[in-house]
Amino acid sequence: MKVLIYAHDWAPSIGGIETVTMVLALGLANWKATDDGETIEVTLVTQTAANGMDDLALPFRVVRQSSQRGLAKLVRSADIIHIANPAFMPLFWGWLFRRSVVLEHDGYQSVCPNGLLIYEPNRSVCPGHFMAGRYGKCVRCTSVSLGWAKSTRGLLLTFPRRWLARRVARNIAPTNHVGRRVALPRTQIMYHGVPNLAPPCPVNRTEGDQTLPCFAYVGRLVMEKGVPVLLLASKKLSQKGYSFLLRIVGDGSERAELERMTDQLGLRGQTEFVGAVPLDAVAGLIAEATAVVMPSVWEDVAPLAASELLMQGHLVIASDIGGLGEIVDGAGLKFPAGDSDALESCMRQVLDNPRMASELRLKARQRGIEVFSEKRMVEEHALLYRTLIETQTV
Repeated sequence: MKVLIYAHDWAPSIGGIETVTMVLALGLANWKATDDGETIEVTLVTQTAANGMDDLALPFRVVRQSSQRGLAKLVRSADIIHIANPAFMPLFWGWLFRRSVVLEHDGYQSVCPNGLLIYEPNRSVCPGHFMAGRYGKCVRCTSVSLGWAKSTRGLLLTFPRRWLARRVARNIAPTNHVGRRVALPRTQIMYHGVPNLAPPCPVNRTEGDQTLPCFAYVGRLVMEKGVPVLLLASKKLSQKGYSFLLRIVGDGSERAELERMTDQLGLRGQTEFVGAVPLDAVAGLIAEATAVVMPSVWEDVAPLAASELLMQGHLVIASDIGGLGEIVDGAGLKFPAGDSDALESCMRQVLDNPRMASELRLKARQRGIEVFSEKRMVEEHALLYRTLIETQTV
């Protein structure tokens, strides 16, 4: 079986899409070791430059910055075309050559010109202007950052992109939420897989230990992540007499404003802004956290961070919005996005009920293993590819 994976952005860039695509490519390339001799020949095509990365060390072929003619030849020679997000030209070549195309939606590009479902003029969650035919709203939205000409071009390209997405062999959504939002035929839900890392070692505390409970946030400091909601909830919790630490790990364009807000709320003495840290240092910074808070106010597609936290057995308090609420469902605490009172209530429950918190950590670990394993993700993709090929030959 020859599988072509197209990822416009890929390693050495770091991000959720890049990580998932790497895991999938490695798993498929090593498939012969787990499936009775069946082999999958993987070619990964990307527009990202190598920048010193040794592609020859990988167990699959990597083609970087291919011409359109070269991409067309690769598509024509493959049995399965797997596209990470609806890149126009790979979709076009797959349709033209009648290949079995599997399109994975890690964004909203098939229903939104900016791919985010965020209405840029006021940074609110988009109600679905493109799908409702309010195209003027779409142009106005992206013109904030792109200008009118590029905004109009982006809108016009969304029509053929969606037309092609409706004609692929299978659309893959990483959450049911995304499946509902993109509303495309032949959609299948496949959750992303994350490494099965052991939970952090419990903190050994002696009698009389005055270590304060800690709520942690890990992520970019940008508007859509909702960190102001966490700060407001922390202020309310503190006003009720609770003592705790707040650890904010990450950096971004909103950091200065968030630090000013922290001062205004009188939280500086119990809040630590750690800043950006290497990925391998994050685990140590949140190992002792009583809970990790994810207060997002936009419709996350399927945040890997949430799946990773569950796999590691962390207690997660998350906004019930988009794919985030779905991932945490039943294995953590959820609150309506933007509701600082509801978030404060969740934080208070964790402090008042240590037994409940311990039970949720066990549920988190169990859900991580059962739903978000890398092995399951690779197996589901391999089975789908085989099914599509068998259907072709009937």
